[in-house]
This record gives sequence, structure tokens and C-alpha cells, in this order.
Amino acid sequence: MAKTVTPVELFLNGEREREREREREREMEIYEEVVIVGAGIAGLATALALKKVGVRALVLERSHELRAAGAAITLFPNAWRALDALGVAAKLTSIYHPIHGGSITSVATGAQQQVSFSGPLDRQGMEVRSVHRKTLLEALAEELPAGTIRFSSKLASISSNETLQESPTYVLHMDDGTVVKTKVLIGCDGVHSAIARWLGLSAPVYSGRAAVRGLAVFPEGHGLNHEVQQYVGDGFRAAFVPLTNKDVYWFITYQKSLINGEETRDPELIQKDVLENLAKNLPEIYLDMARRCDLDTLTSAPLMFRYPWDVIFGTISKGTVTVAGDAMHPMTPELGQGGCLALEDAVILGRCIGNSLLENRKLESKSVKDALERYVKERRWRAAGMITGAYFSGWAQLAGSGWLSRFIRDKIFYGLLFSKLVDATHYDCGKLPSISSPIDNNKLD
Repeated sequence: MAKTVTPVELFLNGEREREREREREREMEIYEEVVIVGAGIAGLATALALKKVGVRALVLERSHELRAAGAAITLFPNAWRALDALGVAAKLTSIYHPIHGGSITSVATGAQQQVSFSGPLDRQGMEVRSVHRKTLLEALAEELPAGTIRFSSKLASISSNETLQESPTYVLHMDDGTVVKTKVLIGCDGVHSAIARWLGLSAPVYSGRAAVRGLAVFPEGHGLNHEVQQYVGDGFRAAFVPLTNKDVYWFITYQKSLINGEETRDPELIQKDVLENLAKNLPEIYLDMARRCDLDTLTSAPLMFRYPWDVIFGTISKGTVTVAGDAMHPMTPELGQGGCLALEDAVILGRCIGNSLLENRKLESKSVKDALERYVKERRWRAAGMITGAYFSGWAQLAGSGWLSRFIRDKIFYGLLFSKLVDATHYDCGKLPSISSPIDNNKLD
């Protein structure tokens, strides 16, 4: 005979189940004073800059490990100054050789000209160098305390307690049901940033260009000089640059009037397209790069950018929320400044917050808000200028092979403007403040 359950027992069973549910929710709730979304260059560098000024941050990364899409990155003097401020430059300069210049060859005419990356602010270790992207990420991550990065943490939505105007709490709902609460939120989540959308920044737009990037491997050594070899033609620009004695980074950017559906991610199809179409008229030395490519590093992607006026006039910080890196200033890669500016962002953001801590000896919502506003003020025009320079650089180099296009590219761009754009890559973002004693950041007022 079945046991009869009384109303009181039903009520108590329901209460016990509700308590178990509340306990499960508590176990899936995380609170950190400072949260960074994205463990790319900007996110890791920002976490390290904050660590240097005594602030602990939690970095949320959607992937299950550090991502190294793009295979390699060229770092100009501005990036090395930032890495020096972060204390990791020496790790990389001991591995990678400096690149002082290279050649640019016109595919149509065979004419060749030399370019130099030297600038007025050069000093030991601050030259241009190309590095493996994964090595850069690992160098940054190794300096962070254990547990700083929480992998497999994909952001689903953001909300905030706007009733507490002086000290709002930002609530991040993750795909796995975890809830992360924070007082300071920094979006380093890339071109299609959820944090940038939440702030109200306009979405990036398609540049009309796309890029293929890869890493060629020569087990017996490539024997090349450590310089850039670049080729320009009708609607495309291709180049390669050695990273080490065995690895060579290569890429090709080209005009693509529209995106038809999803870009292919099949590396074999990408490689075939490069060899049979995009690079078929290039010298054998370049085609050899594509043939020797490590297919795991081969990617193809549309090139996006944010209009510079959206960076100048848009909302880049609100309360204690801001963005850095591609989340703030996605740009085309012709000046090689996307990752470089991300490193600048990290140091300047760390400096602004660090100076605020020196004044107040603790994290306060109002002082952090003021620090973020100073950071944004310092970054707007710099970022907008580099977006504009990169876009114009791509337009001038990919315009075509007609006489007017060649005149704009060879005489105006390379002859007059290139050296000025190179000078802009010698920007010095400064140092992080020295915090002599630990800051109590366990409680943000």
C-alpha cells in the first residue's frame, strides 16, 4: 500500500529542493572585483598590467586553451616599449631577430624599392620583430598568477544593477550557466565584441578586403635574410618575413567586393586557392611558402574595421566598463598595428588605474570611473589615426596596376607618406607606476 504524503511533507520536500537549487546556483556564481573578457593579446596584457599595479583580475576565455589564430604577428617599436613596461620584452627579443627593412616588388613592372623601419626613437631591443603569436600569448600568460584565466567561459549576456549608480554591479551570464559578478568590466573580446555592443559602439564594417595568413616551415633552415619581401599587384599585396631560422610568416591581402556566405575554414581549400588563384603570378619563392605551410596555421578571413569617427565620438567607457584592443579599434592589418595598439592600451589602462590607486590606496568606483575616462581620452585620437592610416595604406597598395594607381602607391604613399606612418609606430606608451606596498583590492567601494 502506497504511503500517503501529507501536505506538510510536500511543503518540506519542496523547500528542501528549492534549497538544493539555491545551493547549486551559489556554486555556479563567481564574484571578482575586476573581470576581463577575452584572453587574446589585449586581455592577457591588460591582466598583466593590472597585476603590476597590484590589482587582481579574472580573465574569461571562451576557448579551452590560448588561441593563436593568425600564426604570427609583427611587433613594431611601440609594441616592444609596451612589452618592456610589462616586463616580458626580454623573453622574446632573445628569440627573434630584428627586421630593419625589406623590399617591395611591383608584379606588373618588376620595379623594386627598398623600405626601412628605422625611426628616431630606436634603441636596443625596440626594433621591428615578427614573433609567433602563440609564443607572445604564452609569454604574457606565464607572468599571471595561477587561476587568472578561466577557459571554456563563453559569454551569453550582460546585465547590470543600474539602481546603484555610485557602485553598480555587472552580471555576466555564461553559456554553461555560471554567473560572474564584477564591479569593473574590461572587454578584450575581439572585433565582434559583446562588451562593445553593450556600450553602444557601432559594429565594425567590412573593408572590401580579405587576408590569408600562414606559417611556412623549413626543417633544414630557409637561408633567408631577416627582412620583409613584399609584392604588390592589381588588387593584392603579398609578403613573407622570417620568424626564426626555420619558420617564415607569410600572408596575402586582396580585394574582395563582397562576402558570399561563410568563409571557408578548410586549410587545404585555402592553400589550393592561394596556389591556383591568389598567388599564381607571384615568384616561385613565394609559392614555396604556401606549399610548405603548416596547414594548422592557415586561415582566411575578411578584414573588418571600425569607422574612426565612431572611436572618436562613440561610448568607449560607461561607469566602470571599457574596452581595449580589437574590441575598441578593429583595423585592417596594412600597418601591422592591431596587436601593437592592444599592448599600448594595456599599459595605458594599467597606468591610469595604477595612478588612481596611488592617490586613493584602494579601488573606488568613482576613481576607477575617472581612470577609465582618462584612458579613453588618451586613446581615442591615437586609435582613430591608426585606423585611418591602415585603411589608406591598404587602399593605396591594393588600388590596381594602372598608371594613376602606381603613381599614388609608388610616389605618394611609399615616396612621401610611408616614412611618416613608420614614425607613428615609434610611439612610447610610457611606464607603469611603481606600487611600493600591496593595495587592498578585496573590496571595491
